[in-house]
Amino acid sequence: MPFFYTFDIYYFILIIPALLFGLWAQSQVSTNFQKYSKIGTMRGMTGAQAAEYILNQNGIYDVEVRHIAGNLTDNFNPKNKTINLSDSVYNSTSIAAVGVAAHEAGHAVQHAVGYKPIKIREMIIPVTQIGSWLYLPIILVGFIFSSQYLVNLGIILFSTLAVFQLATLPVEFNASDRAITTLANSGILYGEEINGAKKVLKAAALTYVAALVSSLAQLLRLVLLFGGRRRD
Repeated sequence: MPFFYTFDIYYFILIIPALLFGLWAQSQVSTNFQKYSKIGTMRGMTGAQAAEYILNQNGIYDVEVRHIAGNLTDNFNPKNKTINLSDSVYNSTSIAAVGVAAHEAGHAVQHAVGYKPIKIREMIIPVTQIGSWLYLPIILVGFIFSSQYLVNLGIILFSTLAVFQLATLPVEFNASDRAITTLANSGILYGEEINGAKKVLKAAALTYVAALVSSLAQLLRLVLLFGGRRRD
């Protein structure tokens, strides 16, 4: 079978379905966030206030809650100890905003209590960055010069991306679980508001699953294309 024909076959069989799953996951995030960003909470607490409340409840006073530009650009930065909330979250009193803010506060709590999976993920990051830069050049050089050693090295480097994304899943799911538990127990959200926040955070979690599926599909494609190939 010609090389480029094989390339196309694996691309259509593996990569396109993974991309479609990723697009679907993104659409779920957009749909659920837009829906619940239009519904205010009974308590009327903003995203920023919810994040600060959760931090204080967990005895965390060295993390600053900041406003940043953008849409769904929310994040927790452990380096400068900031929770950064986007335009649609920081001052909003919607169910979606409070859920997202609580999720980011959940990451701050993870760092404060020494949650092991987040430590493992941070240890992997440098290797992952190197792998993402070098895997393709190394594979191509190995293929051109018939060096299966270099090809395998490139594939291994790429696999670190999948390992990183696999390690990310428990971190993200745990942050969401912490958020929902705190929101319910503290009375920040009531009744059906909790279900709305769950839907928003579940949709967001799907994007991390999609990222893992995409990396695994690409890894399998690389193995099928280059792993164990022999050139005469």
